[in-house]
Amino acid sequence: MREMTIGQFFPGTSFVHRLDPRTKLLIMLAYIVLVFLVKGFVGYGVLAVFLLAACLSAKVKIGYLLKTIKPIIVIVFITFVLNLFFTEGETPWLSLGPVKIYPEGVRFAVMMALRLIFLLMGTSLLTLTTSPMALTDALERLLKPLNKLHFPVHELSMMMTIALRFIPTLMEETDKIMKAQAARGADFDTGNLIDKAKAMLPLLVPLFVSAFRRADDLALAMEARCYHGGDRRTRMKELHYAKIDGIAAALTLLATLGIVAERIFL
Repeated sequence: MREMTIGQFFPGTSFVHRLDPRTKLLIMLAYIVLVFLVKGFVGYGVLAVFLLAACLSAKVKIGYLLKTIKPIIVIVFITFVLNLFFTEGETPWLSLGPVKIYPEGVRFAVMMALRLIFLLMGTSLLTLTTSPMALTDALERLLKPLNKLHFPVHELSMMMTIALRFIPTLMEETDKIMKAQAARGADFDTGNLIDKAKAMLPLLVPLFVSAFRRADDLALAMEARCYHGGDRRTRMKELHYAKIDGIAAALTLLATLGIVAERIFL
């Protein structure tokens, strides 16, 4: 839980930190589309180079970013196994009775596992280099045309910000509750799957109570400060595009062309 980096922000003055948050959101949207567009290992190589360049530009250690995979390693493993055994092909590579493993299944399982890993690492890099308030302003500005359709743009942006802001807080609260329950004799590691699920009850109940209490305190604090959403709201920092945003957009376009070329020719 301590290694969950989604929602955490580390201030800095790097190239990625100085990008306009709207540019980073658009690049992240393009990155997500490219992750689902890739159909070969050459495309994942292009994405890996793109992500590595973003990490080096943001001065974020690769090892620290790789730690974000640890909390979802079980999900990645389950995804790999399911696609490995349930994807059929022409000639079995390995046959164990009714269970058959095809080369197509191995390839597709690796692709799906890489897809999850790349998605999590890219999302973590975005939150590490962009403050929740900047993400809120960027999302609200990008969705501003929807206000004419009476779409609750500001409320949606605020919900996203609050959710990102409280992920590290809830992780820290979970760690404290686990240590407190372990000091009282709770065992979260031994036993079968059912025993482990039952052992989670002393953890989940106080965690939910704490989360609802924090939400109620936040609502009271916002009401006490006469918060009324986006009506005639001003900003302390206005967003402006700069030359570095054009450079980042050009690099993203170059990675996009590389993946599209890989999709067409390979």
